[in-house]
Amino acid sequence: MSNAYSDEDGNFLVGLARKTVDEYVTQMRKSEVPSDTPKHLKEKSGVFVTLNSITSSRVALRGCIGRPYPSQPLVEAVIDSSVDSAVNDPRFPPVTPRELDTIIVDLSVLTPPMKIEYSKPEDLLNLVKVGRDGLIASRGMWRGLLLPQVPVDWKWNTLEFLEHTCNKAGLPEDAWRDPRTEFMSFQAVIFGEEKPRGNIVRDPSHPKC
Repeated sequence: MSNAYSDEDGNFLVGLARKTVDEYVTQMRKSEVPSDTPKHLKEKSGVFVTLNSITSSRVALRGCIGRPYPSQPLVEAVIDSSVDSAVNDPRFPPVTPRELDTIIVDLSVLTPPMKIEYSKPEDLLNLVKVGRDGLIASRGMWRGLLLPQVPVDWKWNTLEFLEHTCNKAGLPEDAWRDPRTEFMSFQAVIFGEEKPRGNIVRDPSHPKC
């Protein structure tokens, strides 16, 4: 997965996300798919767009919404997720124009989530790999997702990763031990700005949702 997208692809996608956020926040106008979009970036893929607010003292999550499943062409998913991260994340108020110069834009392009098959819950401790996998925990209508970079950023071990994913789904932290709880895993290629409107790099070191 790490070689599935080039640095040029990352520049294109993060640039599109940045343009979309800027235009929607300042003009309430949704960006269109660029006419020079490479063909492979029009293939369907899941993606998450993450906005971090940076000040002299800290970096804080400002918005993170995406499409976990490959239901849209990637460029369209980037545009829609960028708008949602800026103004529709229920955890935060909409981004304001005066904030734009302090926002760092990152995105994660996802592989299709796959159900993890196991015979007993304890098997998950060996099947899930921190730094490689993102997780979706679900039980009935409850569902929660954490990107692969989250346990790395927070220095969680596999057990803590499982517990926090359950919490993200609104379930008790030990719900991973319940056979009714299902898990799906996915991987991601991550690109982002080094600083607001700065160079776009692979695997930027900023907190993620």
